[in-house]
Order: sequence, then C-alpha cells, then structure tokens
Amino acid sequence: MNASQQIHFSSNWKVESVIISVIFSIIFLVGTVGNCLVLAVIIRNGQMNSKSTNLFILNLGLADLCFIVFCVPLQATIYTMDEWVFGQFVCKAVHFIIYLTMYASIFTLAAVSLDRYLAIRYPLHSRETRTPRNALTSISLVWALSLFFSSPYLSYYQQMDLDGTTVCIPAWNTHDRRAMDVCTFIFGYLIPVLVLSITYARTIRYLWTSVDPMQDMSESRKAKRKVTKMIIIVAALFCLCWLPHHLVILCMWFGHFPLNHTTYVLRILSHLVAYTNSCLNPIVYALVSKHFRKGFKKVFGCAFRNRVINRIHTVQPAQTVSLMEAHLSCDYIKVII
Repeated sequence: MNASQQIHFSSNWKVESVIISVIFSIIFLVGTVGNCLVLAVIIRNGQMNSKSTNLFILNLGLADLCFIVFCVPLQATIYTMDEWVFGQFVCKAVHFIIYLTMYASIFTLAAVSLDRYLAIRYPLHSRETRTPRNALTSISLVWALSLFFSSPYLSYYQQMDLDGTTVCIPAWNTHDRRAMDVCTFIFGYLIPVLVLSITYARTIRYLWTSVDPMQDMSESRKAKRKVTKMIIIVAALFCLCWLPHHLVILCMWFGHFPLNHTTYVLRILSHLVAYTNSCLNPIVYALVSKHFRKGFKKVFGCAFRNRVINRIHTVQPAQTVSLMEAHLSCDYIKVII
C-alpha cells in the first residue's frame, strides 16, 4: 500500500494530496464518531448480554474503530509526505492492523450471516445454539483466525532507505509477495463472500417462500426480517468496498498494471473506497433500524443532560429533581434486535 513513496510527481500532486487528506479526515471523523455511538448504544443496552446479534455488531464496530483510529491517520500520511517518519515498529504494526481488522470484519460478517440464517430458519431449535456464550466463543475464534492470517504482515513490510529516502515498503521477494496477496484474497475475501452469498441467499429464499406476503407476520418475525435486511446491507457494502482493492492487487500480479500516475490514482481510489467502509455501518444502522436511531438520540441526549447536571449548582432546587430524573433515564437505553 506504500507505492506512493516510490513516485514523486509535480506540484499538481500537492493539490491532490490536500484533497486526499480532506477525504481521509472525513473518513476518520465520521467513522470514529459513528462507531463510538454504535458501541455506546449497544454497551448501554440492558439486553446486550442476551442477544448474540448485538455481540457480533459490537465486535464489528470495534474492528472498524480500531482500523480507523490506528490505520487511517497513518495511511493518510503516506499520500501526503515524501518519506516515512514513524519508524520500523509502526511500519510493521500499521499494515498488520489493517489486515487484522479486515479479516476480523469479514469473518464477523460471515459468522453473523450464519446466526441470522439460524434465527430465521430454525427460530426455536436455534435458541440453544444462539446464546451469548456461543457468540463470544465465535468472536474469539474470529480474532484467533484473523491473527493467524494477518501475522505474516508483521514481516511483509519493512522500513528501508531508497536513494536517501526512508520508506515503508514490502520487503518480501516477488514470488512470496504474490503468494501472500493471493492467499489474502482467497481467505480474506473470496471464501467469506461465498459463505455470505450462500447463507443470505438461503435466508432470503426462506423469508419469501415460507410466509404468504398477504398474511400478517408476528412482531418477532418482522423484527428478525428487519435485522436480517440491515446485516445484508452491511455485508454487501463490505464486499463492494473491498472488491476494488483486491482487484487492483490481482491486476498488478496477473494483468497489465504499469506503475504510472493513472494506475497510482486507481490504487488510491481503491484504498479510499475500502477505508470508507469502516464509517458506513453506523449510517446503515441509523437509516434501517429505528431502535438504533432512538439509541443514538438518547446517547446525544444523555451527553447534553450530563453537561447540564455538571452545572447543577446553578439550578433551582425544584428543577434539580427533574434533571436528576432525566439523567437516570439515560441508564435505560435499549436496542431490541
């Protein structure tokens, strides 16, 4: 991802660097605020420990937040600075975290697709399987697999000196790099996408064939359908956002992809689209789920009320009681999934 450090363009590139910096800043701000809101809503939800889907969404938000906080700012500097200034450790760590969180996100989406299929297809029999304990076990397995598949990237990149310029670039030989990139595509994209496609295809087929559209569904079934719709959108966005990144890398190894300004711009765009995915999920939750919308509003409301209560000494005694009651109500934010 550091080919930018091998190319020095004219002054026109400085304008493009400013634009890239602005886009990265937007991704960072929206992603940080959005994913923090998601975590706050779910953590403050009194029923979090009884909903496996909530735990998977929480894990997805955590992975996205880690990516945004630890990777996006450093990746932005790659496109705006002439050399790498953060040292050997950060050079290795940032690319490791990029792929660690990428694997964690796609594996979590695959796990939640199975969770949704069981919830829809076998609502009664799956209750013994879809427990918070099993969800936590699945999340632990997700991170273990993510760590396994991303650990080679700790040695894949190294800080080097090229013609007096310090850069952070791939250090492996061409054969090993190609093999690693192909494995990343297969295990970090292709196989999980196949799992998502199969499970959601079967889920959608069951939803539309098992119930007469003219008949009323139970509230529970309607809620499950809405949650499934939301998760499908999240999964589809992940697949679409990361597809250009993988296609560009495959074209570099198996197609005609010369290193020039045009292909460099394509690489930047593929990275920007992939990174944007980390700030889209909270937007999807807000648009699709009324419960998340209510949760977001309550989080903002509680933040405002807490500020007021911190200045409670300026409030009259009669008003103090109502403010305290409003503050206490903030402890009961619920997201029903």
